[in-house]
Amino acid sequence: MISIVDIGSGNISSFQNSYKRMGIPTQVVKTKKQLLKAKKILLPGVGSYDSFMNKLNLSGLKETLNRQVLESQVPILGICVGMQVLGDLSEEGKLPGLSYIKGKVLRFSIDNNLPVPAMGWNPIEVQGNYPLFESIDSNLGYYFLHSYYFTEEEELTSKAISRYGQEFTCAIQKNNIFGVQFHPEKSHQNGAKLLRNFSEVVL
Repeated sequence: MISIVDIGSGNISSFQNSYKRMGIPTQVVKTKKQLLKAKKILLPGVGSYDSFMNKLNLSGLKETLNRQVLESQVPILGICVGMQVLGDLSEEGKLPGLSYIKGKVLRFSIDNNLPVPAMGWNPIEVQGNYPLFESIDSNLGYYFLHSYYFTEEEELTSKAISRYGQEFTCAIQKNNIFGVQFHPEKSHQNGAKLLRNFSEVVL
């Protein structure tokens, strides 16, 4: 069972449909009681950093989410802005993040003469034994749409990198905490395999 956190900031139905096609059950989580029963947590996010954190703060779920992830070691997968808020702060806003992983979120430089936001398909390079990417040809790439990127400030269990005028971290793992900057729900076969791996390979 995949528990999808719904704070009004993420394409919840796309993830439900992706897992439904794979025959994997999901539950949309809006209450503390539901979140306390979660065995795998999906944290999707779109829009701005502060908007996401404000909605999470107002939802009343943050304390329970912290307990589940940090104390009970429940696996969590943050997606897009849901990955960015796993760190400490962002140049995009003023609110603090969840601080599950030491790091900050920076804006792409306009000096590279590339359009921002970055949009489209990019290959990635996986570093370390990263279970999310088991049996996936990462050269086929994933779909990205973002103006900001995560920079870790501590050693990770594993990660993946991509390039957009510069090298940047596009996937992170620290023990039970996972994050991807790209959109697996829009990444066709590779995205579906990654979501399946979160359900079946990640322990």
